[in-house]
Amino acid sequence: MLTVNKTLYHLYPFDSHYLDINGNSMHYIDEGDGEIILMLHGNPTWSFYYRNLILKLRDKFRCIAPDHIGCGLSSKPQLYPYHLRTHIANLKQLIIKLNIKHFHLVMHDWGGPIAMGLAKDMPDRVGKIVILNTAAFLSHKLPLRIKLCRLPGLGDLLIRAFNVFAYCALTMASMQKGGLKGETRKGFLFPYNNWRNRIAHLRFVQDIPMRPQDYSYQLMQDIQNNLLKFQRNKTLICWGDKDFCFNNYFLKIWLNYYPKAEVHKFPNCGHYILEDGGIKIMTIIRNFFLK
Repeated sequence: MLTVNKTLYHLYPFDSHYLDINGNSMHYIDEGDGEIILMLHGNPTWSFYYRNLILKLRDKFRCIAPDHIGCGLSSKPQLYPYHLRTHIANLKQLIIKLNIKHFHLVMHDWGGPIAMGLAKDMPDRVGKIVILNTAAFLSHKLPLRIKLCRLPGLGDLLIRAFNVFAYCALTMASMQKGGLKGETRKGFLFPYNNWRNRIAHLRFVQDIPMRPQDYSYQLMQDIQNNLLKFQRNKTLICWGDKDFCFNNYFLKIWLNYYPKAEVHKFPNCGHYILEDGGIKIMTIIRNFFLK
């Protein structure tokens, strides 16, 4: 089992917690007291993505950030149903185990459909919603670079053998000059140091529902059909304008569902909006939850 080393700990200074799910360990951060904010990461990140936001909020809120099975410090089983339905089910087990009756949501990338899938199944427990460059609805738009990673054989080579997905995200997903560097770079890559540990990166890409016959297509349709139920929930959308994947096309769709959302666009931020936006975006999120 991976554990944070001393070099990384000063960036990610949190106690680790684990939930056993059918013999696999789901790692999660549980920091602070107060109303609960559940933070859900995407691919190829892990709870490290939320480290600075947790530090910004934990004096007033209880911040819970899990690593999906296959990601971060969680178990990385090789023969496992890495599907949207499974990730939602795992999250529900965490909610039940921690006896969480009410929570706010922060979601990014694949964390969007996982979060809104959870919301669909537990609507009365959901409070405020923060959306960060993600989607929770069907779309036929997919960048060519991600399409290539879905191809049988080639995806294994690119993602698992050469770690192209995680490495390229350091520059493609951030607008910082030269991409993410130094210890931040090491932090994002830390859990994904070999072929076996990159299994979920590939499975997430393969699970993107593009056609009706894809495994997660119907579930994504169901999640999309339930989005309007949360129109009355206070919603904040922070959007990086330079996102190569979740561009403004996806923002427009979100606004069709949540026209009263508070929206902040960041013209110089990419997909890793929390990295690019820094203290400015985290202050906006903090103020949103304090209202």
